[in-house]
Amino acid sequence: MIVDGENLLLGRIGAVVAKKALEGEEIFVVNCEKVMISGAKVKTIQDNLKRLGFGSPRWGPFIPRQAFRYVKRAFRGMLPYKVERGKEAFARIICYNKVPKEFQDKEFDKIPNASVNKLSVNKYVAVGEICERLGGKQ
Repeated sequence: MIVDGENLLLGRIGAVVAKKALEGEEIFVVNCEKVMISGAKVKTIQDNLKRLGFGSPRWGPFIPRQAFRYVKRAFRGMLPYKVERGKEAFARIICYNKVPKEFQDKEFDKIPNASVNKLSVNKYVAVGEICERLGGKQ
């Protein structure tokens, strides 16, 4: 399964991806920097910046600063990653910031209810923008 994350909501993609991974399917998510998170732009970015200041820099919490790692970390939260079944499912999820050459001519699978257009308000921010503010390099 190949999912194009452009203009799709992170949580709704994650629910589908986690379920498919637990069923044993290998999933590729492309365009991770264009995945959206719902909420006011300023508040969402501030919440992520605030999490960086908590705790010790030695022990965490650690926030990924690259978009594909940020998205994969969100997917990990939807899996039982501490047990063997969850570890195997997490290994089946592969994320990319852009579309790799091997997937350019292939058809992407649709996730029907994950579109940003389904939101009643126009408050959302791209994962790539959040990661850029966290200090990640594009």
